[in-house]
Amino acid sequence: MNLWEAVFCGIIQGLTEFLPVSSSGHLALFHAFFGMETAENHLSFDILLHFATLAVVLIVYRRDVCDVCAGALTVTGKLLRGRLGKEAVSESERMALLLAVATAPMAAGLFLKEPLERLSAYPAVIGVALMLNGSLLLLSDRFSKRNGKALLSVWGAVGVGLFQLLAIVPGISRSGATIAGGMLFGLSRKNAVKFSFLLSVPAILGANVINVPEMLVTPVENKILIFYLMGMAAALIFGFAAMKLLAYISAKEKFGFFAYYCMLVGISALLFSR
Repeated sequence: MNLWEAVFCGIIQGLTEFLPVSSSGHLALFHAFFGMETAENHLSFDILLHFATLAVVLIVYRRDVCDVCAGALTVTGKLLRGRLGKEAVSESERMALLLAVATAPMAAGLFLKEPLERLSAYPAVIGVALMLNGSLLLLSDRFSKRNGKALLSVWGAVGVGLFQLLAIVPGISRSGATIAGGMLFGLSRKNAVKFSFLLSVPAILGANVINVPEMLVTPVENKILIFYLMGMAAALIFGFAAMKLLAYISAKEKFGFFAYYCMLVGISALLFSR
């Protein structure tokens, strides 16, 4: 890996982690067509890039994250005292419960992740997944409501969790799937984006923390450490820009541009993989 590859991977990770176009699909396609080393070849780099994009969420939604953490503590206290259901639940406590419910289906991903990740070696499969991702975005636009709900129902949270599980397929965007799911289950576009970003916190932590011990026993060579840091900086900067752009678009426009972009890239992957 050289400096430009590290920065380029950081840019791709930062942009596509939050824009609904699939970071895993794009990185896999770049690797397949250009022979570029991706984060998949560098476990430590992969984890650090994801933690950089996680930092973006924690910075931008710091107040909401603090409220959810406080709500999680108080609702856990009510649960341990046997008072859950007998006492009123605050909005932050309800959000914490909904995020926990939506995260639960990802447990199945522990058994599906390895076989599905093998699909990243097949550009045609990623192309089909990107086209499906675009179709989900168009479908969500079709059923979106400007004056939708601010919070999901419990079953709606389960549904969004299943959409997030779908995103372990390379080419399906986690943010795209969860935003589409949120809108299909009644959230306004703005609140679906917010819920998706908050849901990314446990998703990113869960997907990467389990790999931290392996990262710690795999030392990074000093000569590429600066490359890793520059890649993280790129992911942080472009992740922040992507999050702000998506928040702006969700308040003003539909997601048609991203849907057609995914379909175009998907069709191109199918054509050039022959």
